[in-house]
Amino acid sequence: MPDPVPESWRPALDPVLASPEARRLGGWLTAQEAAGKVVYPPRGLRLAALAMTPLEKVRVVILGQDPYHGEGQAHGLAFSVRHGVRPPPSLVNIFKELESDLGLPRPDGGDLTRWAEQGVLLLNNTLTVEAGKAGSHAGRGWDAVTDACVAAVAASGQATVFILWGSHARKKAGRVPGLGKAPHHLVLASPHPSPLSAHAGFFGSRPFSQANAFLEAHGRGSIDWAL
Repeated sequence: MPDPVPESWRPALDPVLASPEARRLGGWLTAQEAAGKVVYPPRGLRLAALAMTPLEKVRVVILGQDPYHGEGQAHGLAFSVRHGVRPPPSLVNIFKELESDLGLPRPDGGDLTRWAEQGVLLLNNTLTVEAGKAGSHAGRGWDAVTDACVAAVAASGQATVFILWGSHARKKAGRVPGLGKAPHHLVLASPHPSPLSAHAGFFGSRPFSQANAFLEAHGRGSIDWAL
């Protein structure tokens, strides 16, 4: 694996990373870069979601599909872009729902680091992408790595909220045995915030207030969603 695995995640990930599939993934990424392909996010940021949110600190999991594929957008947190980068349409819709749900003003930027630091695991299913080619690294081996992350959170025994936006996220959560039936977890599923589907049930789903109500009821505090 090109990026070092953060310590808290190693027990969950070390067995996966020792597999032939993971070794093939690492070799394939190296070959892609050697061939001149631009891969986002750059090395050092591909496991940023795990580095910013240690396993024992996870209170909410938001699942994405794969990183943004535009220059300067992806920095290792699902749906997030750094300050100074224009928020993509899906993120704009997330902020619209945040305003509607909690009355918080829409932020000027799209950096979600503050959420990650509070225990919101912003995890994409696939952690890399070729520049300009959405979904180009799907099926190359990242699924096993990120499935293990989701399974580790689900098995931790701590009350956790899983926010599933879109069919892709629901399918991923469906690979974790018993997740939807675990009484100490809350699973919130809705359409994706993309402009193509946001009006089909994402708007009005109120994931942020529901997440906080659940966390508070289970003694895990609440997330300050303001940015």
